[in-house]
Order: sequence, then C-alpha cells, then structure tokens
Amino acid sequence: MATNSELQAIRDAVTPQGVGIQTRVFADKAKNAEIWDVEGKRYIDLAAGIAVCNTGHNHPEVIAAVRTQLERFSHTCFQVAPYDVYVRLAERLCRIAPGKTPKKAFFLTTGAEAVENTVKIARRYTGRSAVIAFSGAFHGRTMMAMALTGKVVPYKKGFGPFPAEVYHLPFPIEYHGVSTEDSLKALDKLFKADVEPGRVAAIIIEPVQGEGGFYAAPPGFLKQIRSLCDEHGIVMIVDEIQTGFARTGKMFASEHAGIEPDLMTVAKGLAGGFPLSGVVGKAAIIDSVEPGGLGGTFGGSPIGCAAAHAVLDVIEKEDLCGQAVRIGAQIRKWAEKLQSETSCVGDIRINGAMSAIELVNNGDADSPAADLTKAVAAEAAKRGVITLTCGVRANVIRFLPPLTIDEKLLAEALTIIGDIIREKAGSIRKAS
Repeated sequence: MATNSELQAIRDAVTPQGVGIQTRVFADKAKNAEIWDVEGKRYIDLAAGIAVCNTGHNHPEVIAAVRTQLERFSHTCFQVAPYDVYVRLAERLCRIAPGKTPKKAFFLTTGAEAVENTVKIARRYTGRSAVIAFSGAFHGRTMMAMALTGKVVPYKKGFGPFPAEVYHLPFPIEYHGVSTEDSLKALDKLFKADVEPGRVAAIIIEPVQGEGGFYAAPPGFLKQIRSLCDEHGIVMIVDEIQTGFARTGKMFASEHAGIEPDLMTVAKGLAGGFPLSGVVGKAAIIDSVEPGGLGGTFGGSPIGCAAAHAVLDVIEKEDLCGQAVRIGAQIRKWAEKLQSETSCVGDIRINGAMSAIELVNNGDADSPAADLTKAVAAEAAKRGVITLTCGVRANVIRFLPPLTIDEKLLAEALTIIGDIIREKAGSIRKAS
C-alpha cells in the first residue's frame, strides 16, 4: 500500500489546490471515533467528516441498512421509478421537524443543492426576488449558495459576480460587540435604505454558524426574525445542515429557540456518511412549485435514504441528543480549565457537541490568534488528533466528534490539544 507522502504527491499532481485539505494523511479505515491512515497510525477524530458521522464511522446498523438496500437496488431515479425508503424517510422527517404545520420533504445530494432549492421555492411561493443572509454565514459553494455565504476568503474570492438581490446583515455576536438589537436595527435600516420588505422572498439563517465560528443565534433573535417574517410574508429558511440530527443536543438546533421554520435544509449527519440532503418545510410553501421544478437524477439515493433510516433509529435508541449534551459538558470543563491557565483562550462556545474555543492574543477579543490556531491544528494531527478550524478571522478551533465517542477517548484528545495550546502559546510569547 502507498504511503502518505506517495499519495500526497499524487494528490498534488492530479487534484486541484482549490480543494483544500486539513491534513496530509490518507485514511485507510475508520471505526466509531477513530481513523487509521494508510501507514497504520491511529487518529482520534474530532471532525466526524465535518459533522457528518454523528453516529460514528461504520455504525453496524447503518452498514446493515445499506447492505440490505444494496442487495435490492442502488438506483432507479426517484422521478422515474419511486421507492419506499424515500417516501418513508420523508414521512419521518415531516413528523420530527419543528412545529405542527403540515409538512412535506424531498431529497437531494448535497447541502448546497438544498440551499439553492429553498431559494427557488421561496421565490416561487412569494413572487419576490430578494434574499437576506448574514455575515459569517456559510451556505455552500455553488453560485447562489456562495452569494448567501458571508465569508469572502476562501469561498467567494475571485468568483463573482454573484446572483443579484442578496443582502447581508451583521450576525449577533455579543463577544464581538454585536447585540441582537444591533442586528435588528441593521435589518430595519436595510428595509429603509436598500430593499422594502415586500420585495424580500426569504431570510436564511444558521441557528449556530458553522464556518463562521460556531456562534449561536440568541433564541430571542430567532424568535424576532420569525415574527418579522410572519409580519411581512417572508419565508424563514433555517439552515440545519451542520446543526441537525442531535448535534447540539436537540434533533434540530432551532428547537432550542422554540421556532418553526418555513423551510429547513438538512444534510451532513442525515445519512451517516452517505451523500444525502433534503428540504423539509410547510406543505403549502413547497407545493407552490409545479411538477418538474424540483428533483435531480441522484437526489434521494436509495442507499442514502436507507442509511438515514438507520441513523434516525440510532439517534433514538442510543439517546444521541443526551450524548451531545454530555460531550458539550466535558468540553466545557476542559476548556474552562485551559482558559484559567492561559490568556489565549478568549471565548468558549458550547452548543452540545458543536463546540469551539476562540484563540486570541493576551485575552483581547479584537486580537485574533490565527497563526496559533493553525499551528495547534497542524500539531494535533501530528500527535494523532484530527480537529478543524473555522471563523471569519481563522482563529477558532471547533469540536465535532461523533456523538458516539467514548468519554475516555475524548479526554485523551482534549489533553493532547490542551498540551499543544500551552506549548504553542508559551513559545509565541517568548518569541515576541
């Protein structure tokens, strides 16, 4: 078998640099919260494929469901010859989605597709064109999704012009001095200066920003956005692609605020590692689109749908919502101790198993420690822990372990990261 360096040389030669990678090790096998590379080295996985493997790598029930479906058939195209696992999965998601309004659901392949389709539906339903998103948002890499994304580098730089009539508001982040009131004032100003509410088709928001830095929208803010959408006939789209399926301690993060989205995007953790995304929303809104306006050749793959049924079963049977809360509490205890020992941990954000620490210089929120953050992630990989960075200022370490991770394994990974932060922070202070 080839070595990591040999495979990296092939990667450099034949795959584009635009497809960035977090580590320079190549996976050979994985189980639950551990990955082994092609050279046999073991890594603790605190990324879960970016919140995809919520049920862990190769959960036996997911593998069994996929094997059973594969023996039946792998593809017919739902629009040509529909199948049971698709419609029964739609039925399950409509039942567990927030709110009591009658719902419908359909499936696609990627999160960006789901986002694009919510905009299509909102525009068709309202007859309007404008869409409002937020600074720091990440909604995908396709053209409309990029337009909605509120982070230029690396997602938007050099790719314009983008679709018109997309507006961005400041996301409320108390740590950086942006309050709920500030964001709502910005929305009021937008309505007065740039686009009247009667031209706005949708407002799209992540209940917890992903790439933006794991900032949670205050529940009161989400409720006020819900009220404003109701007042002006605007479709409220909640992007649950990274936050869904027990990741934050609820099946969907919007449940923490007690709101009902008009449309909701899902993907990532839905199918336990198999490509599947979807849109779940109020039936009257989704049914505004004529037959043929939605769908796609591979949308709602029977393999992905079968895997998703198993994922939902595991979430319930193994109480993964409760597990997410436990993981968050363990990370908080570790992070608070680290914060008391070093001035570089500026903020701690715990949203179940979607948690983060923000690294700064000398406790200054306005002085992001991006170099330190990058160095910590790189050194962690060398010591056998896979973790991710994020944030508009590139200074956030995020924790997205499988919800099935063992407490001792998580403690081992956190100890390694804590040691690295202490070492790196100390060396940076000495150098300065």
